[in-house]
Amino acid sequence: MPQDIKVKICGLSQPEHVHAAADAGAAYVGFVFFPKSPRNVSIELARDLAVEAPLGLAKVALTVNADDAALDAIMDAVPLDMLQLHGKETPERVAEIRARYGLPVMKAIGISEEADLEQISLYGGVADQLLVDAKAPKGADLPGGNGLSFDWRLVNRKYWPRPWMLAGGLTPDNVALAVQMTGARQVDVSSGVESAPGVKDTALIRAFVQAALA
Repeated sequence: MPQDIKVKICGLSQPEHVHAAADAGAAYVGFVFFPKSPRNVSIELARDLAVEAPLGLAKVALTVNADDAALDAIMDAVPLDMLQLHGKETPERVAEIRARYGLPVMKAIGISEEADLEQISLYGGVADQLLVDAKAPKGADLPGGNGLSFDWRLVNRKYWPRPWMLAGGLTPDNVALAVQMTGARQVDVSSGVESAPGVKDTALIRAFVQAALA
């Protein structure tokens, strides 16, 4: 497998796991700002993690349907490289956020069937990157991070107007196959490198990155 795969470790809340991600060769780390998530972090903690992150590691803030006040508070305190929108933000809202903060914006889209692929072109015109995740089950508290995967054949050989990242149920055991089946050049993991919900595991982080880059 080519070595130019980029890995994002999301939902980090401990300094040692940020460093473990960097040491393993991850390109991105993600901080979750969503109170319902077991991976939610305060602005103060995210600031400390971001300040301590090794140079060259892209720092991503994951938000869900956040308003300007919430985003302003995050942006004023935390040195970030990208915003990830994981809610039901419209293309217009994505464009607004991108213009307001001047940072690259990644829009998450949920996939479970062919019809969901329409979002690729819908958001591809306004976002800098797309994150393709398994669609959350109806009634789920979390829009992502549920440890669910989808039929990877749905996104194989698709035309992508923007760089994209594969997420949803990835683990050290299946990430190599996922890359092979989809052609993804970027992968995202959160629950797949945890020993319990919200508790990252250094060994699993290392194993995931190694498997993705193998």
